[in-house]
Amino acid sequence: MTLHQFDELKKSDVLANINTTKGTIKVKLFPNIAPLAVENFLTLAKNGYYDNVIFHRVINDFMIQTGDPEGTGMGGNSIWNKPFKDEFDLYYRNFRGALSMANAGPNTNGSQFFIVQKNNTEPKFIEQMREMGEENGYPENIIDAYEKFGGTFWLDFKHTVFGHVYSGMDIVDEIATTRVGINDKPIEEIKINDIEIL
Repeated sequence: MTLHQFDELKKSDVLANINTTKGTIKVKLFPNIAPLAVENFLTLAKNGYYDNVIFHRVINDFMIQTGDPEGTGMGGNSIWNKPFKDEFDLYYRNFRGALSMANAGPNTNGSQFFIVQKNNTEPKFIEQMREMGEENGYPENIIDAYEKFGGTFWLDFKHTVFGHVYSGMDIVDEIATTRVGINDKPIEEIKINDIEIL
């Protein structure tokens, strides 16, 4: 089965620009795969919820996380003012560039999200996926994609993938390599200026 996560852009795609103090990260969203997560993200973005929110957790060769107005990693609410359920799909995964919901366990999604930045998948992880096999959600084309694009396969079926970066991974990398202090919080504040829905 085709991995549509990497499809070329189409006119019907739902797109957004995450404008940060380091530059713009352009993402396509997957409303057919993760309707709740996409509705939540779009509505919060349109309401200005993410304006001036910092990237509160940044780990190089892993991911960059934001979406908490408190900036602590403990805050943030969904548009329903309660956590909403996970939405997983066999063919949409935490590859490099994936836009994923952060959570505190199953079905605890709020406003926080992260972008996967890890740009390689070590041979030991490829081996691990092969051992898990197709019956555990790792058919050959998924393993091949992780080998080609990189990513964090251990987050699959734990974090909802609701979009993917199609331009601006250089900005993601720049944010990821910034100096951090306690709790992986950047020493120099890096913010979302706003999120434009295109």
